[in-house]
Amino acid sequence: MHISDRELFAHSTKKSDLSDWEPLEAHLLAVAIRSKEFAASFGAGNWGEIVGLLHDLGKAKPAFQAKLRGEKNSEPHSGEGARYAHDQLGGPAGKLLAYSIAGHHAGLPNGSLFSSGRPPTPLGERLKQSPLLELPDGVELPCLEGCIPKSLQGMKPADHFMAFKLHFFTRMLFSALADADFLETERFYDAVENRESLRGTTATLADLAPALEAHLARFDAEKGDVNQLRAKILSHVRKCAAQTPGLFSLAVPTGGGKTLASLAFALDHARRHGLNRVIYVIPYTSIVEQTADVFRNALGDKDAVLEHHSSFDWDELDDPDEAEGLRLAAQNWDRPVVVTTAVQFFESLYANRPSKCRKLHRLAKSVIILDEAQTLPLRLLRPCLAAITELTKGYGASVVLCTATQPALLKEDGFSHPEGLAKAAVRELAPDPPRLYEALRRVRVKDAGVISDAELARKIADTQQVLVILNNRRHVRELFENIRGLDGAVHLTTNMTAAHRRAVLAQIRQRLNPKAPRPVRVIATSLIEAGGDVDFPVVWREVAGIDSIAQAAGRCNREGKLDKGEVFVFCSDSAHKPPADLQQFAEIGAKILARHDDPLSLEAVRDYFKQLYWNRDQGMDMAQVGAVTGIMRALSQSGNQFDFPFADIAQAFRIIEDGSVPLIIQDDEWGVPGGLLEELRFNPHAGSIARQFQPYQVQIRMRFRNELLGKGAAKIWRGEEFGEQFVLLTNTDIYDAEAGLRMSELQDLGFMEVRG
Repeated sequence: MHISDRELFAHSTKKSDLSDWEPLEAHLLAVAIRSKEFAASFGAGNWGEIVGLLHDLGKAKPAFQAKLRGEKNSEPHSGEGARYAHDQLGGPAGKLLAYSIAGHHAGLPNGSLFSSGRPPTPLGERLKQSPLLELPDGVELPCLEGCIPKSLQGMKPADHFMAFKLHFFTRMLFSALADADFLETERFYDAVENRESLRGTTATLADLAPALEAHLARFDAEKGDVNQLRAKILSHVRKCAAQTPGLFSLAVPTGGGKTLASLAFALDHARRHGLNRVIYVIPYTSIVEQTADVFRNALGDKDAVLEHHSSFDWDELDDPDEAEGLRLAAQNWDRPVVVTTAVQFFESLYANRPSKCRKLHRLAKSVIILDEAQTLPLRLLRPCLAAITELTKGYGASVVLCTATQPALLKEDGFSHPEGLAKAAVRELAPDPPRLYEALRRVRVKDAGVISDAELARKIADTQQVLVILNNRRHVRELFENIRGLDGAVHLTTNMTAAHRRAVLAQIRQRLNPKAPRPVRVIATSLIEAGGDVDFPVVWREVAGIDSIAQAAGRCNREGKLDKGEVFVFCSDSAHKPPADLQQFAEIGAKILARHDDPLSLEAVRDYFKQLYWNRDQGMDMAQVGAVTGIMRALSQSGNQFDFPFADIAQAFRIIEDGSVPLIIQDDEWGVPGGLLEELRFNPHAGSIARQFQPYQVQIRMRFRNELLGKGAAKIWRGEEFGEQFVLLTNTDIYDAEAGLRMSELQDLGFMEVRG
């Protein structure tokens, strides 16, 4: 189709004389420059330039220009650039470019099949529906001949990972385009409205180094054997920073100071090799805030550290400009240090929407620390490992598997899947892990056999400071009821709001203060293993996976002030069983406990993970991608036409599958205060409201929430505007000031038992 020589526009404003409208050519060139810069970080600058020049080619159509001038129509504009790339550039390159261009608004589509959720339209259909346009005057595409990105070099048709590599490259290219287009559009409207941009920060990793040096120098001055050992670990880890980028392991027992040691390595390594940022990935939202605060304190620059997870409340910040700046940075991780969750990290890697994928190009040439790497989801372990490996091999990233219980992911350890890691490719940063384990062993782990709740309650009563960790929330509640009257009795589960849990943890730390110790008897689920700086002399842990037992042991004699802390692992005779997804972990953990004198030794841990992985030979890639089980299988079956099922993969890749929904507690003590509720009554932004409700909600099953609504114990708040997004618990008797949401009350209302 021939394009008229009359002036074409990309964006309109309120001015009817068109004097400040953005010309299409200017927008295409601006996006191309920025997209080229982003893609250059992974050796694909010319590819980035091409998708930038073609992404809005469809805006040249008369119908779209009429739309800009006020005509009401639904004329699309992203298919034409995709059609041009596919037809004019041809071959595999043309198709990969077409995916990114076609998806830059609606999301990466499937290649040929409609997804179960229907939108976006498959690429094949989009190409058929879009006319072939000429390039506007002033737009000239660079040559791709010889411009093979590092990640695609040396591929052969027989390469098992060829489809994965091509699909992953497309994601990264899509990210570069989506971010560039958003930023350039934002820049244009900021200028039109004379609005100062709040994006970016002047801090670099080099700028943060002096403050970190000063902070780490304190380790040398701290007394005690444990602190001195932490200083030695830190020194050794930092000496490894000169090693070439790639894949690393940091196997340091709990309490060895691996959080700051890994941060120091990351900054040193990044500065040495010209890497751009540090991304710290944590499995649990509950400790992201804690880790981000540690980093801000260590780096002396709160603006340099981006905290990105579902419950961060930008509106709590005193400075509205700071809040807006961090909110904008979270869209594309434009900060030197990012602290995020495993859910956010991995689900973004396999997403297809521009809003989720904009940040992916920031992973290239970054240091990525995966804290508690043993918690990678088993049912998605293969695609997770494939992504980690691809980032190190093709995108210049360094990945650190940071854990107290290193999982047996090596091919040499018997990991039979193609994604298994080669021993030679994983470099250990810790100094002599076996000797380190012995030096930091501060507990005795004892097999306590089978024990009843009544007997366990007596042992709790006889111990002034004790932590008991169970596998089931309902079990925690029942045991807590048995000891509720004891001095210092505490309940801790996710049946309590985040605000409630924070207050309880503060109370626990206060009672554990060695300068003024008081009785404290905590009954909790495994959430307390995720990070607290709590230090009990005695811990009772219901049998679980060895990695969970190790985490529980990390809450015992943490500072090494006792000769040895005591950790008792027991089997409960209670009728309450672990959640289904944890049952196998507990069964294998019990076997390891029976055949190893020290279940936390490196040999026992390796044995545990071998058993765990061998028992799930076919269960490490279980996402249902359309009609195919497994992401890696779906990609390998995409054929020589590269019909990658991007939309289906995005829908299938979910780390958390339980389908829980939030129930907002309306209570002046641990729920949303009445004053805040009234203040939010006129807030028009659902996202802002959701963030402010985060500290005051509990996750429950959808059917349970519906039952509460049906019984009149809850109500939909502002439903005419937001549907069923916000549901308030109005029957405050159901929320216990000590133990949170009362499951017994839910049963009285007709609910089934809730486990986990």
